[in-house]
Amino acid sequence: MAEITAALVKELREKTGAGMMDCKKALAETGGDVEAAVDWLRKKGLSAAAKKAGRVAAEGLVGVAASGKRGAIVEVNAETDFVARNEIFQGLVRQVAEGALETGGDIEALKGKSVASGRTIADELTHLIATIGENMALRRALRLEVSQGIVASYVHNATAPGLGKIGVLVALESAGDTAKLEALGRQLAMHVAAANPQFLDVASVDTTALDRERDVLREQARASGKAEAIIDKMVEGRLRKFYEETVLVEQVFVIDGESRVSKIVEGVAKEIGQPIKLTGFARYALGEGIEKAQSDFAAEVAAQLGR
Repeated sequence: MAEITAALVKELREKTGAGMMDCKKALAETGGDVEAAVDWLRKKGLSAAAKKAGRVAAEGLVGVAASGKRGAIVEVNAETDFVARNEIFQGLVRQVAEGALETGGDIEALKGKSVASGRTIADELTHLIATIGENMALRRALRLEVSQGIVASYVHNATAPGLGKIGVLVALESAGDTAKLEALGRQLAMHVAAANPQFLDVASVDTTALDRERDVLREQARASGKAEAIIDKMVEGRLRKFYEETVLVEQVFVIDGESRVSKIVEGVAKEIGQPIKLTGFARYALGEGIEKAQSDFAAEVAAQLGR
């Protein structure tokens, strides 16, 4: 049996990300065989992963990948921000985003994609849950495509290339110069990250959201005591404000602070001598919509100390 040295423990820990004591025990159980110890940890980790599956995973990373006429965006969650700084986890999120370029938003198809380790994305997540010790989940994915033109990507305050807490895709349909389309697309993506539009254009505004907004505005106008004829004009005026706040092409471009986004696109189209159509966008903010568990850190420490 090989001697269980500190170097062996270190090697196993680097391979698996497991805790030092777990690595030492795995080596003892497998006679110092590192590869067998990796499998031993995986087998033990599979049962541990199931116990972790119920824990709230609201941290993690948003990943983006863009290649010419298509781009993909994904969100992979973990329990703590510490894991988002783990290079193994970052590598997985990057591979998930690249896989989504092929599978699109079909989560089950994406989970079945193989990654560099030879495992599927689903199996790799289970493996990381076991080795890192936190619950993780592939939450969502989306792909944008154009028949000609580009899909630009942007990550705000990137943790690593293509990875961060806010990711954006912008699709531009055009036969114009690719480099200029890329520059425009990146600026628009930066705008989307900052302004957080909800809809692409007025025609795409959700009718339910619009009706709800109209009802609220009408009641507010009535409360002012104005006549019905005046109220209708007040409502339509305030709806224009609603569009300016929520519709991408109606928003004021954050980079110059004065032009509408639609005018920016028109200006570049004239410059390159080709029409440009803004066909879609996607913005993922890490953990949005996930109800995070509130914890009492002092109580957790006391519990661990058996007090």
